Amino acid sequence: MTSFTPTSVLAVEANDLVKVFGEQRAVDGVSLAVPRGSVYGVLGPNGAGKTTTIRMLATLLRPDGGEARIFGHDVVGAASAVRSLIGVTGQYASVDEDLTATENLMIFSRLLGLSRVDARAKTASLLEEFDLTEAADKALKNFSGGMRRRLDLAASLISTPPLLFLDEPTTGLDPRTRAQMWETIRRLVREGATVVLTTQYLDEADQLADRIAVIDRGRVIADGTADELKSSVGGSSLHLTLADRDQLEEAHRIVTDFLGAQALITPETGKLSAPLRSADMTTDLLIRLREWEIGVEEITVSKPSLDEVFLTITGHPAESNDTDTERSAA
Repeated sequence: MTSFTPTSVLAVEANDLVKVFGEQRAVDGVSLAVPRGSVYGVLGPNGAGKTTTIRMLATLLRPDGGEARIFGHDVVGAASAVRSLIGVTGQYASVDEDLTATENLMIFSRLLGLSRVDARAKTASLLEEFDLTEAADKALKNFSGGMRRRLDLAASLISTPPLLFLDEPTTGLDPRTRAQMWETIRRLVREGATVVLTTQYLDEADQLADRIAVIDRGRVIADGTADELKSSVGGSSLHLTLADRDQLEEAHRIVTDFLGAQALITPETGKLSAPLRSADMTTDLLIRLREWEIGVEEITVSKPSLDEVFLTITGHPAESNDTDTERSAA
């Protein structure tokens, strides 16, 4: 086992991780390499194995195969050392529903070794950072889901660990608080932390992640920067707004067949998007749609989004919640 030194290049190194639940291989040979001082995004559809992978890296689940190291420490053989270097979100942090936010954070601070004075200062700072000062003296049983989520995140930052695993950290947050959380993550990285982030929001990965791994059916099927992933599915993205939304399904079939790439439907706006490998195909596609008497109200060409990358690579769009397979690992 390699010992940790401050000059270690990788914060996380996983090789062929496997986790089996009954007959289901939830994780089937995942390998990751996360550089120190970066944000590493982990994306995947429902039941892909994202959360199970994170729980193995955080020593919450024992791998059935493969190996992983955190700053050089083996997650199985040196689990205690690993736990001293990480923070994890994804579970409620409360000790007691009848305790207030202040009392919860004070208890966790004291358990982590802070003096009473330092614990009080840390608690006040975190309550302010996560916009919980006005609710500081409320019992947790009276918190909304978003407020509970913010408290979870605050608790995970008490010890300011060098590595943070954030499992869908902004789910349930309002746009303002979500933006605050993004800035908190950026600040932590500027101060030297490493963040491994799973998210259901592809724009979040696009905004925050230095590198992104796409996991599907327990395997890493793509890895790279956001720009590299976008380039892998085409240099441009075609966006069509139809005159008649009732023709979306028919247009989807025509666009997918013609471009040889899966199109993404946005029913609320009557739009279709698809990766476009050659801009020369645009005119011919419009002619084809006209032949089928499908009217186009607006057409634009831009860089592909991560949503389109995700759809092209996995064959289906990103979805909001993990399946029972992954929940069973919780």
